[in-house]
Amino acid sequence: MAITGDGTAAEGALPLHPGAVDRTPAQAAEVPGDRGAETIGYRGPTACAAAGITYRQLDYWARTGLVEPSVRPAYGSGTQRLYNFRDVVVLKIVKRLLDTGVSLQNIRTAVRHLRSRGLSDLARMTLMSDGATVYECTSPDEVVDLLQGGQGVFGIAVGVVWRDVEGALSQLHGERVDTGETLVRHNPHDELARRRHRAG
Repeated sequence: MAITGDGTAAEGALPLHPGAVDRTPAQAAEVPGDRGAETIGYRGPTACAAAGITYRQLDYWARTGLVEPSVRPAYGSGTQRLYNFRDVVVLKIVKRLLDTGVSLQNIRTAVRHLRSRGLSDLARMTLMSDGATVYECTSPDEVVDLLQGGQGVFGIAVGVVWRDVEGALSQLHGERVDTGETLVRHNPHDELARRRHRAG
């Protein structure tokens, strides 16, 4: 299915124009993992490290509404944004799309579409683009159709991005949304931080 572009699509792909996100034929049902992902949040520097972006990019994208934190926005000075797992995956996808020359308008539409999908849908999705249009492919046949039509120039396997982000976050700090407790992942060097948090 085409996520963005001028309406031209390969066989089997359906155009999805800006503003048409609600008309997707296969809206994902809520999956159990969707709620579990909301219990842990990641502060800006952690989200940047996992997504491979600068803090300046993160801040700009949040202020312009491209990718806003789902857990907690910044409310003035002294508060920090908190991003959930899906947000960090979307940040990494946005970075890759920008690096390949996709327009910001098309990326905005793709982001709205990605946010409308369930986590299990994201894990099975491949995004293909010719630089102008972004297509969602959920089967190998759709990828082949795009390539045979000469439309797909590069692809982003969202499941691979998911695993990359998961691996990166496993080495970084998270935060329990309900208590604010710092969660130290698999990094043994952070035992001191864990003890400080308990003492404080």
